Amino acid sequence: MAKKKVVIIGAAGFDYHAFNTYFRDNENYDVLAFTMAGEQNLGTVEGELRKYPSELSGSLYPNGIQTIPEADLETFVKENQVDQVVMAYSDASYNTVMRKCARAQAAGAEFKLLSPRQTQIKSNKPVIGIDAVRTGCGKSQTSRKVVEILKKRGYKVVAIREPMPYADLVQQECMRFAEYDDLVKYKATVEEREEYEPYIERGLVIYSGVDYGTIIKKAEEEADVIVWDGGNNEVAFYQTDMHLVIADPLRPGHEISYYPGETNAKLADYIIINKEDSATPEGIAEVEKNIKEINPTAKIVHANSKVALVDPEAVRGKRVIIVEDGPTLTHGGMAFGAGKVSVKDMDVTIVDPRPNCGPSLKKVYEEFPHLGEMIPAMGYSDEQLKELEDAINNTEADVVVSGTPIDLGKLLNVNKPVVRVGYELEEKGEPNLETIITEFEEKYVKK
Repeated sequence: MAKKKVVIIGAAGFDYHAFNTYFRDNENYDVLAFTMAGEQNLGTVEGELRKYPSELSGSLYPNGIQTIPEADLETFVKENQVDQVVMAYSDASYNTVMRKCARAQAAGAEFKLLSPRQTQIKSNKPVIGIDAVRTGCGKSQTSRKVVEILKKRGYKVVAIREPMPYADLVQQECMRFAEYDDLVKYKATVEEREEYEPYIERGLVIYSGVDYGTIIKKAEEEADVIVWDGGNNEVAFYQTDMHLVIADPLRPGHEISYYPGETNAKLADYIIINKEDSATPEGIAEVEKNIKEINPTAKIVHANSKVALVDPEAVRGKRVIIVEDGPTLTHGGMAFGAGKVSVKDMDVTIVDPRPNCGPSLKKVYEEFPHLGEMIPAMGYSDEQLKELEDAINNTEADVVVSGTPIDLGKLLNVNKPVVRVGYELEEKGEPNLETIITEFEEKYVKK
């Protein structure tokens, strides 16, 4: 039987994982190309067609695998008589997913979605997974708290993060972040730093990379327990013994209208409805109603995302530039984040940095007009990082409010004081993370 010709559409994350786990050594398929999804990976330089390298692609692909722009999908499918187009990235509305389906089918190919059973890896250590229904729900603050609770109970804990490999894929096959020098070693972008730096600040260890089979073997060598810290609303790359999923009442309804967020919600043991202190009662009620309909056995945790300025008096009454977490505002669709929430009672004047933005940042605002006067922490290249620095320096304001998890002062040379925003998960009543981890401990962790 002839091999099926495949194109995997992705965004330098789950697409590589799907290939590694399902297609790499599968002689029934011939993966002809990955696609470059510009609307999700803003940092991917236009025209850069990075290959998936032969060092990682296995014996069936001695020359590696090419990457094509997703805009060329139909032409490539027709010219190469592609049999299947495999959708392999996250945080897409159902309308977006089915429009991609229409493109594939109209060009003559099947449209395929892999199930978690086909891509999840089994660890020989207990795994507690934290995922979400959308980007920006509060996964990372939840994951960090889970890691800290487990460490206080005497366990060696390692977190593993969903990938964001923007540099050399061979070098980034398996990355371990425990010190600030590791961020430089692996040329971490701002988006990556937003996820890794908070772990480093707390003396924790987090892995990420390209090949999650290699990563789990390395992590198991130093851990009693693995914490999966999911990216976007991606499905976990590992089989989880206990699965926590975060929902966002600031975006009610998204838990049943985004791929693969609803899959996560249906797989969850616990659903954490976060940010209730910033949401309306109607938004909270809608999320709870939807969750109960699609996963009636899941236990619901109610929680606040406790947001606080490190130095509120340095901000009160001032003219401020607000820098927010990039992915939350861009493909997460939020118009604001922790930065704006933190100054709501500070009598501040929010200054618009857009007139001072360079070309790549202006393009971000064009693609995501809902951003308004918030500036996302973009820094996928040295040039874009310099644009962010210049935009801040050339905007007349008194102080920068940093709603991104990273320490901007360590990364940028800015001419204004930077006041960081901290945000931590604060559960209300029971169940809470302490009781959840006790259950996890009793069921799955060997004493």
